[in-house]
Amino acid sequence: MYNKDVSVINQQRSSYEKISCNTYPGILCLVCPQIFAFGGCEQDCQKCHTLSKEDVQTIFGKLQAPDAKVIDIKMSQIGGLWEVALEDKGQQGIMYVGFSKKYIVGGPIFEIDTAANKSRESLQQKSPEVRRYLDRSTIPLDNSLLLGDKDARYKVVVFTDPDCPFCGKLHAELKKVVSENKDIAFYLKLIALPMHPDAHWKSQTMLCKNSVELLEDNFEGKPIPKPDCDTKAIEDNIALAKTLDITGTPTLVMPDGMVVSGARDAKTITDLVMHPQKQEETR
Repeated sequence: MYNKDVSVINQQRSSYEKISCNTYPGILCLVCPQIFAFGGCEQDCQKCHTLSKEDVQTIFGKLQAPDAKVIDIKMSQIGGLWEVALEDKGQQGIMYVGFSKKYIVGGPIFEIDTAANKSRESLQQKSPEVRRYLDRSTIPLDNSLLLGDKDARYKVVVFTDPDCPFCGKLHAELKKVVSENKDIAFYLKLIALPMHPDAHWKSQTMLCKNSVELLEDNFEGKPIPKPDCDTKAIEDNIALAKTLDITGTPTLVMPDGMVVSGARDAKTITDLVMHPQKQEETR
């Protein structure tokens, strides 16, 4: 049906304005930028699609969350979805509503190139108090690989996966930080994400050898040996990450406890370590 209608539109471009976007909810705004060059909802989806706070409150009611409140509504990074910042029972978060208003997506949305949690970044921009902090002193430093000086003043915990490409990008930046600032050290906690079947034994090998070099060899695509010891350290690290609600890699826990998801460049990491924002300033 849609292919036939697109053919009609191509043949009768002058009558395009008469066609309601509601006839093709969410479709025209997704594909028209590549097909048409003239005005209409292909240039601005908000001309055809709207989502009001009242609409969202109705959705909350259907989801049995009538007390949830809308903080903000905007177009998301992904076509066809509205981004809704909300608060429910004292907790703030992000959800996504399709243009049809029939479906929601819980998120989060990650940017492929950086592995950055764009949903969390968006919420932090609206409301800095949602920055997440942990008590860094409660995170044990054992079961880690050390990058830097053990006597460094500032200690950053990094949850990393040897087969995570973004972790490899971050590791190169961590090495720059250490080479430029001897007061910063990184404790690398190796975990194996479910989508990386070889990450577990590779992590075990690296911890058995206590070798950052093997981790770097792996990031460079070099072969590494199978483990020659039996350790439960990987399982312990995975359990720790779960306890801390850390679900992806790379994730850094700064000396002040601030949680940073995704890769960052050396300068940003150094600034976050050396010039932390006080938690009370975010409230």
